[in-house]
This record gives sequence, C-alpha cells and structure tokens, in this order.
Amino acid sequence: MENKKSFADRFDWTLAFIILLFLIISLLAISSAQTSGQYATNFIPRQLFWYIVGTVIIGFVMIFEPEQYKKMSWFIYGAGVLLLAILFILPESLALVEPRNGAKSWFHLPIGDIQPAEFMKTFYILGLARLITKHNETYLMKTLKTDFILLGKIGITLIIPLAFILTQPDLGTSLVFLAITAALVIVAGITWKIILPVFLGGAGLGALLLWMALYMQDFLQDKFGFDPYQFARIYSWLDPYSYASDEGLHLITSLNAIGSGEIFGKGYGGREVYVPENHTDFIFAVIGEEYGFVGASIVISIFFLLIFHLTKITLQLKDAYSTYVCAGIIAMITFHVFENIGMTIQLLPITGIPLPFISYGGSSLMGNMLAIGLVFSMKFHHKTYMFAKNEDD
Repeated sequence: MENKKSFADRFDWTLAFIILLFLIISLLAISSAQTSGQYATNFIPRQLFWYIVGTVIIGFVMIFEPEQYKKMSWFIYGAGVLLLAILFILPESLALVEPRNGAKSWFHLPIGDIQPAEFMKTFYILGLARLITKHNETYLMKTLKTDFILLGKIGITLIIPLAFILTQPDLGTSLVFLAITAALVIVAGITWKIILPVFLGGAGLGALLLWMALYMQDFLQDKFGFDPYQFARIYSWLDPYSYASDEGLHLITSLNAIGSGEIFGKGYGGREVYVPENHTDFIFAVIGEEYGFVGASIVISIFFLLIFHLTKITLQLKDAYSTYVCAGIIAMITFHVFENIGMTIQLLPITGIPLPFISYGGSSLMGNMLAIGLVFSMKFHHKTYMFAKNEDD
C-alpha cells in the first residue's frame, strides 16, 4: 500500500516540537551552568552547533525506509564494532585517541571529540532488531528450544560491543546496553519460563556483586580485576559525606543544589551551590536549584511526554522490525533519564551518564538524534508497509 499523503501530513510535528523544547531547556541550563567559571569555553554555540548537526542527521536518516535499514543493519552494527576495536587497538600516545578520567573512550577529531559508544547504542539496536525479526520469521512455531536459541544469539550480539566498552572502562554505557537488551528480550516474545529465571539470576548476581563490593573488595580486585575507584563509587553513593573531599563531592553538591531550590527555585542565574561538571552529567542539579521542584517536574514531564509519544508510535507500527527498533530506542532513552536523574538525587550510583538532549556533549546529542531520526523514519514511512509482508534478505 503506497502512502500518498503529503510530507506535512506524514512528518511527526509533535516529536519535532518535543525536541525543540529540549533545545530551549538545554541552552538555558547550559548558559547558566557555565557562569560557575569551571571552564573558559562558551558551550552555548557549541551545543547549538551539535543540535544543528543532529537535525541534519535526522533529515538524512529519514531518507531511508525501514526495509532499507533492515537490510543494512548488520553492516551498520559491524561498522560500530570496528570503531570500538580501532579505539581499543590504537595506543593512548596517539593524538587521535583522547583518554578521559582513565577511560579510553574518545576519538580526538578536528570537529571535536567523538565517543563511538554513543553511536554504537543505536547501531546495536538496529542489529538486535534485525536478529529478532529474522529469527521469528524462521521459527514460526515457538518452543523452549527456539527461545533458547534466540537468547543465545542475543547474548553473542551483546557480548561483542560490551567487551570493548567494559575494557575502556565505561560501566555506565555498559548498563545502557544491558537495559536495551532486557527490553528487547521482553518484547521479542521469549517465554517467561526462560525470562523470569534469567532476570532473577541477573538481579541476584547484581546483589551479590554489591555485597562483595562492600565486604570482599580484595577478592574482587585480585580475582576479577576490579579497580578501587569502582568500589569508591559504591561507598560514596551509600555514604557520600564520608567521602566529601573526593568521590562524594559531586553527589553532596548535587543534593545541596537541588534541595536549596525548594519549590520554585532561585530563578535563572540565581545559583549559589558549586556543582562540578554541572553542564554535562549534573545539568539536572542546575535545573533543580534554579527552577525548584516545579521546574524539575516540568522537565521530567516533558521526558514522560517523549516516552509516551514514542510508545504510541511503536504501537501504531505494523512492521515487526520497526517495532523492535523503536522499543530499543525507548529503553535506551528511558534508562538514560532514570539513571541520570537518579544519580543526582542519590537514588542510584553515579555512572557518568548524561541527561538526553539537555546535557552538553556532541557525541551524546548526535547519538540520541540519530536514534530519534530512526523513529521519524519509521513513522514517516510506516504506512508503506502497513499491509506488506517482511522480505527476507
């Protein structure tokens, strides 16, 4: 069925308006954050530049139809893995590699520093959606055996990029990959007879690691190679005031900033609490202090509106591959929001995950715009595939 509607009718204006709201919020928050004097750089034009680049990315991504992405998925996934491998192989002494805070996660390029893992999240979603779609087309009759086969395929697809990201090391991004995987495992149709034990086992393993981090640090360092800074993040999360001069500083200042904003905040530029990295990972602390509970709630509500709208689009799609892609993107953005806001209010440990569309950062913003561009594409082209059968390669 061909879609004969005009561009204006097929374009998702609601989603575009939500992204515009995030642009305004981002520029306001960053312009206020940089007055703290942490950096001499003016991040406003840079963030605006990355938003323009992101808009171009959305426009480019919308050119291609879902079936084309389905066919290119493994090539895109492989290109992302190749970038991670190159970053792993290149020596830190090379000017092309930009280590930060002990993590070898960045390419230093003339246009700016690029983090391949931010793009790999979306590349991974494309590959995983293709894998699940192809598997379900091959095995029309689901059994425990076919579900175990699918789970094994998903595990192999996950472990390749995850291994490179963990060696950087980048725990926060690794958790994002796990969240994406968990979401797609659920929507892939795998029986709960398998999912429930796997998820309970994962939760139990996480609880065990947390207990060992508190009481068996030497064992984890000697046997599994954990670094002391990883334990420090756990300790500073549970008791930040005992580590107020180092690991707990970010969390304490974030809590003080958000708490001091009270109900209505101090107004634009009225910040009094110094929060390190307040234009990136801790941008929510700026919002909480200047606009209070009301302003922070509005920002969270806009994120809720985004997730709701993406979910609505996903439920409207008739193509299985498009549905899996959108589901993965929803999981990625939701986890980012929950983790970033959670770490600023001591609900979750600090992992260095930015707030989508608001925190300053070219790689993060372009990666998210790439993902949103795919949603635009799926919505723009989906009527073409409303009654079409999925084609095999």
